[in-house]
Amino acid sequence: MTTSITTFLTYDTQAEEAAKLYTSILDGKIKDTMRYPAGAPRPEGSVLSVTFELLGQTYIALNGGPTFTFSQGFSLMVQVETQAEIDRLWTKLTENGGKPVQCGWLVDKFGVSWQIVPKQLGEMLSNKDSAKSGRAMQAMMGMQKLDLAKLQAAFEGDGR
Repeated sequence: MTTSITTFLTYDTQAEEAAKLYTSILDGKIKDTMRYPAGAPRPEGSVLSVTFELLGQTYIALNGGPTFTFSQGFSLMVQVETQAEIDRLWTKLTENGGKPVQCGWLVDKFGVSWQIVPKQLGEMLSNKDSAKSGRAMQAMMGMQKLDLAKLQAAFEGDGR
């Protein structure tokens, strides 16, 4: 039996625009675009769904209408290696109407929540030394976009 799970994102009318943005910034590609046929609830030929891939993971974006919205109870987490990657993704996902939230979270212009997180953060927060992990947690709680150098300094006890 072949089983898979695909993340399915439902937009009002922005599925194609969102897929193009995400694939342009996260090593992705659009795999397929399905269009509404005649007799559908949307104009014939308009985009129904876009199947796309980000970093090897498949997603489907659907234009389902205005009743579908996103909440912060769902997010996409991107773990990165460097501050430059954090900065690049943060800028691209918050421009043109996106909003920073807290602790590395943001909401893009389509309403999708993202976490842009350095891979090192998990190691810091799960460290057996509770003083170190506590300092990293406190530093993270005071940030919107995460600053890897400040997190590392807090973790090590430098420049509280």
